[in-house]
Amino acid sequence: MKKAGFKKAGILITLMILIQVVKGQEKAVPIHSFSVKECIDYAGKNSVQVKNALVDYKLQVQTNRDVTSLALPQVNANGSITNYLQLPTSLLPGDFFGQPGTFVPIKFGTKYNSTASITLDQLLFDGQVFIGLQARQAALDYATKNVEITEENIRLNIYKIYYQLVLSKYQVKLLDSNIARADKLLHDTRALYTNGFAEKLDIDKAQVQLSNLQTELIRTDVQVGNGYLGLKFLMGMPARDSLILTDSLSYAQVKEGLLDEGLYKYEDRRDYQSLQLAEKLNSYNVRRYKLSSLPSLSLQGSYSKNAQRQTMDIFTKEATWFTTSYVTLRMNVPIFAGLSRDAKIKTAQLELDKIQNSIENMKLSIDNDVAQARLNFSSAINTMDFQKRNMDLAESVYDQTKKKYEQGLGSNTEINQTQTDLVQAQTNFISALYLAIIAKIDYIKAIGKL
Repeated sequence: MKKAGFKKAGILITLMILIQVVKGQEKAVPIHSFSVKECIDYAGKNSVQVKNALVDYKLQVQTNRDVTSLALPQVNANGSITNYLQLPTSLLPGDFFGQPGTFVPIKFGTKYNSTASITLDQLLFDGQVFIGLQARQAALDYATKNVEITEENIRLNIYKIYYQLVLSKYQVKLLDSNIARADKLLHDTRALYTNGFAEKLDIDKAQVQLSNLQTELIRTDVQVGNGYLGLKFLMGMPARDSLILTDSLSYAQVKEGLLDEGLYKYEDRRDYQSLQLAEKLNSYNVRRYKLSSLPSLSLQGSYSKNAQRQTMDIFTKEATWFTTSYVTLRMNVPIFAGLSRDAKIKTAQLELDKIQNSIENMKLSIDNDVAQARLNFSSAINTMDFQKRNMDLAESVYDQTKKKYEQGLGSNTEINQTQTDLVQAQTNFISALYLAIIAKIDYIKAIGKL
């Protein structure tokens, strides 16, 4: 008996320890209660896509520094020590030594030679470098715009998934209410059957109705769970973190601030702005190749010390160092480059033409996007209004049919059918509500205000 008691006590202690461990793990899981704006802010700091876009911006900053370095002085220091194992031989005319018509080999120099020098190169003018310096800010603006486009795309997807999950919670509540109705109907039908006012078939139909709703609830719960995982992945949030959505969505909110027929500007669209910057950069590229035909001018200066000794004592105080210095102004004039320059100019011009064509096509695309988005939103609002009235009517029909059924004036078939119609009407309304908010978001995106 004592052994059994000790065994039970050990099991109890183990269970208590496991419970505490689980509780500790639960406490360690971060919990985030986010509005849709807070989800967007979180994604801006944690999304891999945004991070990579910011890295691209930083890469462009370093590229600009590299371009800037071409216009700055280039300073280099050099030093060398040479030990001639055999001195170089020079041939002098034999006339100097009374041997006309011949060459006499003579060795010149010293065994040890040492040189220390510092040189400076400064580019004074180069057309390509000059254009590269002008294009730096445009390149940074282009990288910045790509970051903004990436953030906008993530923002768009977060809006859509967030509101889908918000409506899914509403759908779950409706399913819970319908399950409660179906469960009560099943209970009432069984009571009627017991009193001889219903058939066994009526109980089976009510049970099927309840089972279908419970199955739909399970399926919806799985979809909601997957939706949360997708939203967290998009935001760059670990899957194990808990995410609670604090915003709500209602019929009135969707209709709030209905879209007008006002004017919009192409320049408000970030993708259009990106194309404009690409056009500017390609214009710089055309100018760069054109200016490559101009002469380039550079300045070079050098200061050096040279020591020549027969013994390895060039670093002693007695060692003599000879100074050499010079300044050189160098001009390089391009004359013929095998038609390469002309080919590069024409290629750059064709690339610029493509960008300009894309800009014109983008205008047509924006017009089409806005027109479609406005039409879709108008249609979605009308559909949502219709489905709301239909849902209200289905609820009224169900309530009246239920009262008739409870009074023995209606059939089980009627109550089952009206409940099915109510569930379908609720599902249609939720779907219409979601399509309306999505159409509204798409319109805001189309006019560049997202």
